[in-house]
Amino acid sequence: MRLGAKLPRGIYCKLANPDGWDFYSGRTINYRDALKNSGIVRPPEPLGSTLCGSGILHASKNPNDCFIGARIPCSAYLVKGRAVAGDRRKKGFHQLAVLEEVTDLNTLFGWNYAEAISPIHPLRITPEIDQNHISHLHEWASVWASVRASVGDSVGDSVRDSVRDSVRASVRAYIGSLFPLAKWEYVNHEPGVYPFQAGADLWRMGLVPSCVEGVWRLHGGLDGRIVYTETATNLRKGE
Repeated sequence: MRLGAKLPRGIYCKLANPDGWDFYSGRTINYRDALKNSGIVRPPEPLGSTLCGSGILHASKNPNDCFIGARIPCSAYLVKGRAVAGDRRKKGFHQLAVLEEVTDLNTLFGWNYAEAISPIHPLRITPEIDQNHISHLHEWASVWASVRASVGDSVGDSVRDSVRDSVRASVRAYIGSLFPLAKWEYVNHEPGVYPFQAGADLWRMGLVPSCVEGVWRLHGGLDGRIVYTETATNLRKGE
């Protein structure tokens, strides 16, 4: 599944540094400044003919394909031009007309750009445990058990390994929630429904779950203290 906005015919996406300067050199072309002037940008080198050679500007139909040579944080622009080279993911141009800057990058990319560049630090949130948090823990424990049954028990023998694997799972659940996909491996779920949402929700609530020797814990606060415990047996009973 390819994420990203479907751009109008003949329109491409170009990414640059947050200040508008190109990624290639950082000080060659400023796409934001171009909007204030002629709107036309050209490569500073003699014009080239090969896609990856000098003297070529790059842009893509799918905004996410622009990350070949770009990164976040970034700024984004809609551009137009006549391609002189290209492949499946990007095109090369001798010049581009910069049409507008795109400010809603969440919609442009089809994923949560705003949170990706400024992720939530759960331990900076002070939660007050209530039934909503506990319900999310129950759901997360169920998903955790399902995934482990599918891929095998990879948790080490030590308590440290168990806590580390639990925290890593929460990190992955949170990151995965930023990128909507139709199907996720290792767990059965409804199409289009994120199966690890409970872990991501706990993260955003300021809680990181761990499971050690059959006991589930919720950690919170700057010191990562244990703020709630429940045995796996109770979780399976739905208590």
